[in-house]
Amino acid sequence: MASHMAQISPACLPARPGPRLAVARTPSPHPRSVAAGAGVRFAGSGSSTPAGVLSNADLERLVDTNDEWIVSRTGIRRRHILAQGESLADHALLAAQRALAAAGVPAADVDLVLLATSSPDDGFGTACAVQARLGAGNAAAFDLTAACSGFVMGVVTAAQFLRTGAYRNVLVIGADALSRYIDWRDRGTCILFGDGAGAVLLQAGGEGERDNLLGHDLRSDGNGQRHLHSRFLGAGDKALNDDTASSHPAFANIAMNGSEVFKFAVRAVPKTVEAALGVAQLEVKDLDWLVLHQANQRILTAAADRLGVPADRVISNLAEYGNTSAASIPLALDEAVRAGTIKQGDVVAIAGFGAGLSWAAAILRWG
Repeated sequence: MASHMAQISPACLPARPGPRLAVARTPSPHPRSVAAGAGVRFAGSGSSTPAGVLSNADLERLVDTNDEWIVSRTGIRRRHILAQGESLADHALLAAQRALAAAGVPAADVDLVLLATSSPDDGFGTACAVQARLGAGNAAAFDLTAACSGFVMGVVTAAQFLRTGAYRNVLVIGADALSRYIDWRDRGTCILFGDGAGAVLLQAGGEGERDNLLGHDLRSDGNGQRHLHSRFLGAGDKALNDDTASSHPAFANIAMNGSEVFKFAVRAVPKTVEAALGVAQLEVKDLDWLVLHQANQRILTAAADRLGVPADRVISNLAEYGNTSAASIPLALDEAVRAGTIKQGDVVAIAGFGAGLSWAAAILRWG
């Protein structure tokens, strides 16, 4: 099944516009609020990944593995990795600029920047840095941490601000650089992860327009946290311990029980998609596309099989990027939109799953 999934190749995509949005510090020409009860529309998407690539052949020189072993177990062939001096904010910014350019909306009109990430450049978050560099001087900004479910949960969070009439334009970014938290000599995890960013601009719909966020389902189970985590390594008595009083805090490399996470994902993803479809009063047959968190090709295949979604309706760019955590869904979505695969009016199920444990699905109509 995996070989017939809708593969989105970077080479087939049109050239993306470069940064062009000027910094704006003047007040927005229109009020930020709209009438409560407005619907949600998906106005534009964008994405960005580092130029640096780590192939399976490169990993063969680092750990006891080979291309055939990696591909057969994960479907991954390459992953893009941040270079020295490159930041997560760099790519979150580019993804945001491209989403705004696609929507035809200036940065000054953005009311909220919501960044889903588990690997910010700053311990206090990265959303505000992106907001400043974007020139979205009228926007509030904050980070949301929900690992690989973060983008879906971010979309649902954004919708609440739009539906209540609080804001007109909310920029949702999913961006992660989990290469920072990988033991690159552990073949169980180092083969999986890459870095990247994706963004979508959500807008409040006009009077009489249909709501294009059709349904959602958000779930968490902290009892499963032991299966996938990156724990804080600092000491609890730092202030009173001369040896650690001035030390820098740190988080451990990602630790994962692969078999347990696989079983969780294959079980949870179909259920959350079906639950979201139920809220939307739709059935699987009504879906045009399935865009899952790009974690492992075997998970994508198994989840689609359980749902009864044909392989050619499942978007996959896993071979090129690996698991980019919160970035994986908007990155795959953006490439599919730019390639003309996902079109205006298409009904799309997006679903994330990962650390927490958390899992979430949303049903949307693109446009």
